[in-house]
Amino acid sequence: MSVFEVKQGTSPVILGFPHTGTDVPPAIWERLNDNGRILADTDWHIHRLYDGLLPEVTTVRATFHRYVIDANRDPEGVSLYPGQNTTGLVPETDFDGLSIWKDGEQPTEADLAARLTDFHAPYHAALTAEIERVKAIHGIAVLYDCHSIRSDIPFLFEGTLPDFNIGTDSGKTCDPAIQDATVDVVLNAQGYTSILNGRFKGGWTTRHYGRPETGVHAIQMELAQSTHLATETPPFAYDEAKAAKLRIHLKDILARIETTALTLAHTKRGTK
Repeated sequence: MSVFEVKQGTSPVILGFPHTGTDVPPAIWERLNDNGRILADTDWHIHRLYDGLLPEVTTVRATFHRYVIDANRDPEGVSLYPGQNTTGLVPETDFDGLSIWKDGEQPTEADLAARLTDFHAPYHAALTAEIERVKAIHGIAVLYDCHSIRSDIPFLFEGTLPDFNIGTDSGKTCDPAIQDATVDVVLNAQGYTSILNGRFKGGWTTRHYGRPETGVHAIQMELAQSTHLATETPPFAYDEAKAAKLRIHLKDILARIETTALTLAHTKRGTK
């Protein structure tokens, strides 16, 4: 079974889904405790939420769960947010700071090395290949990294999270026009709250691939799960009505990013 799924398109936009997978190999599943087996920290239904919003978009989705290994963490284990609570490359706890492993079954350094080779590296090799393919077509590629999280998690942040959380590592990972196009949509999305580079400034994927000077841009969208789930607790059901309303704005975001990317590519070609 592949640890990733790829759908190729011809748009300059690529959607990354590092946290929607729920596959856990049996040997790892046996080591999770009852709390871990809830898989609570999944980005529930996000690939469904974005499905069909942009014609010819490329998608790269990890099928393994983040408790196996987190595809959006630095393979060297460097923290994304030094000094703040977060979860690591192979998490020891869930987002509430509670253990997810049976006593004595916590992952070892050998486990980490194996999972980097078997899961993390193949996913990023696939993502890199698609970025290079799309860039070869257009001279530009935009990685839009798709995420979601519960709106209230005291262990990770104070208060209630805004609905739209845009991350560009303080403007470093994409051209300002791409950031501005995204911000413009969310600011005009009635009934929703938003923030740019707040608690979530972009994960390792966004920071690693976003190199605007090379023609590769990256932006992360972290959605509060209250925007599209019936409940943020089990069974984490998809809410069709909420999702339909949200998809209007997500479709607008992706269309604006695509148009902006094509304009940037055309401008770059015209200046040569």
